[in-house]
Parts: sequence; C-alpha cells; structure tokens
Amino acid sequence: MIVTNIDSVPGKRIVEHFGIVQGSTVRARHVGADLAASLKNLVGGELKGYTKLLEDARAESLGRLIQQAQQLGANAIINIRFATAAVAQGAAELMAYGTAVRVEE
Repeated sequence: MIVTNIDSVPGKRIVEHFGIVQGSTVRARHVGADLAASLKNLVGGELKGYTKLLEDARAESLGRLIQQAQQLGANAIINIRFATAAVAQGAAELMAYGTAVRVEE
C-alpha cells in the first residue's frame, strides 16, 4: 500500500477513486505515566510514556486506515492526515484519514 500526505503519487496516474477512508483509536492516559510526567515537569525532558502512547496510537490508526482502503480495493492512500480529539476526561481519539485510490501499476 502506498501511503502519502500529498495529493498524488509521483510518477503514477490515479485510475480509480474510492473516497475517504479513516482509522481511529481511543486511548486513555495511564496513572503511572501521569505521575512520571508530573515529576518530569519539575526537571524537564521528554515524557517517554506519552511519546510511546502516541506512537502506538498513530501506528494503530494508520493500520486501520490501510485495512479499510484494502477492503475497498485501493492500492494507495493520498492526502493522509492525523487528527486528535478529547472524548472523555483523560482519553483522546487519534484518527488517520485520507483518500483511497487505485494507481496504475
């Protein structure tokens, strides 16, 4: 699956358009990560627990996006974007979305 954040696949012609596809996941913060983050705020530095949480959420939402595009028969997804939204106290959705297309082989 070709995945890109631009509106075309360089060197390829779009031959079929399937429309918007999306994949999302909702993740909650971990109490232990919150405690570690509070302590880290005192001394500064990367919040590795949150970094890992976001990396996992991006990978899962992107995987679901690709799966949906494959089910439609697409071989590429263009204009990929990520969005987040708070859904509850301490929980957020991370969504990946884009346009599923078929490009010439």
